[in-house]
Amino acid sequence: MQRSDTSIRSRRRAGRAALALAGAGLLALCAAGCGDDGGKDSGNGKNTEGSGDGVALPRLDGTTLQVGAVWTGAEKDNFTMVLDEFAKRTGAKVDFVPTGDNVAGFVATQVAGGSAPDVVMVPQVGVLGEFAQKGWAKPLGAEAKAELGRNFSQGWQDLGSVDGEQYGVYWKAANKSLMWYSPAAFEAAGVQEPKTWDELLRTAQTISDSGVQPLSVGGADGWTLTDWFENVYLSQAGPEKYDQLAKHEIAWTDPSVKDALTSLAQLWGNDDLLAGGKAGALKTDYPDSMKKPFTDPDAPEAAMAFEGDFSAAAIGETGAKIGTDAKVFPFPPVGDTSPVVTGGDAAVALKDGKGAQALLTWLASPEAAEIWAKQGGYLSPNKNTDLAVYPDEVQRTSAEALIAAGDSVRFDMSDQAPAAFGGTKGDGEWKALQDFLAKPDDVAGAQKALEAEAAAAFKS
Repeated sequence: MQRSDTSIRSRRRAGRAALALAGAGLLALCAAGCGDDGGKDSGNGKNTEGSGDGVALPRLDGTTLQVGAVWTGAEKDNFTMVLDEFAKRTGAKVDFVPTGDNVAGFVATQVAGGSAPDVVMVPQVGVLGEFAQKGWAKPLGAEAKAELGRNFSQGWQDLGSVDGEQYGVYWKAANKSLMWYSPAAFEAAGVQEPKTWDELLRTAQTISDSGVQPLSVGGADGWTLTDWFENVYLSQAGPEKYDQLAKHEIAWTDPSVKDALTSLAQLWGNDDLLAGGKAGALKTDYPDSMKKPFTDPDAPEAAMAFEGDFSAAAIGETGAKIGTDAKVFPFPPVGDTSPVVTGGDAAVALKDGKGAQALLTWLASPEAAEIWAKQGGYLSPNKNTDLAVYPDEVQRTSAEALIAAGDSVRFDMSDQAPAAFGGTKGDGEWKALQDFLAKPDDVAGAQKALEAEAAAAFKS
């Protein structure tokens, strides 16, 4: 997430250049600062900055580490490859521990039981801050800080710090402002990529009239609905209001929230535009929502789906080729500007020790990032990651734009909130927006529910 006090340092001209490169229709992803590109990785696993011998890691024979993360399926498999390489280089044994969606709840339970993992991947800035304030998170050691400083812009470093102390290494970034679609379904309906919210609604109706369900929504996973809201709100209300709502400096009963929910209701309230209607959307989880447009090219279950660049992993499981069978266009602007919402996962040590610090050092290196980057469905905020390793132009262009995004980009709002509001399955914002999807004509009721949940969470 991108707070106003963590301003993006990238130059506007560089940002425009990066956007011009996005021929596949991608908007620039968030980077909190361009910085200098010195010390780029050569692509052979050796960082040309400093000694030129790549990241230095200690021997950890006999050490066992546990790493907790939310990822499942292909994402888990790809991250495990990164951990396996660390184990190979150090002699450590590394076990992956699934956290489930509620990372904060998982860590709280594990800490209370004295069995916290050595390192956890934290998907919310607010949760990282909570871990630091409670003393659960351990500051980065000298080696990890040095590797972080070589490879990350100051903005990304700031996102992983609390009260001037560095705790997190932002390992994975995401562009959460993308609409994925089936070119075959668009061609059959005779439609083009919509450029505005109104065009999206008209395009969806035309696709529905052609006999294909237009839009797949993963409403069973409440976090996807927060991303819908954030894109509409950022575009319609603007960055300043976005920052205020993210910090709960304005209430969810504010007229700007009413406007955003009203716009969402134009889409969510029309069963003709949703795969399976509202009821079907609430039963569809995120992975399945992304697969519906691509599982059967001859009879797609939907024409479009919304979510971040990381969706390439789920889409790839259908056999669809990214950039050919599955294309993207930017989330259409509801207001004056196209929104760019980003997210990210930070590696945080929960235990002191040489092993946890070595793993953070490894995750701060371009060598580690390139392992997953080669597999796809991943973008690294590490400025020295070799762009050539990305498997297609869509992801390559997106990664390049990480260091050249405009200053209107914002980090995921729900990830900035306390976990009780923005990061808990079946509760808080997730549940309130699911209830709104079920009953999108009750904008006032949704606002009251959101404000009640937010007020309680921000006070605690």
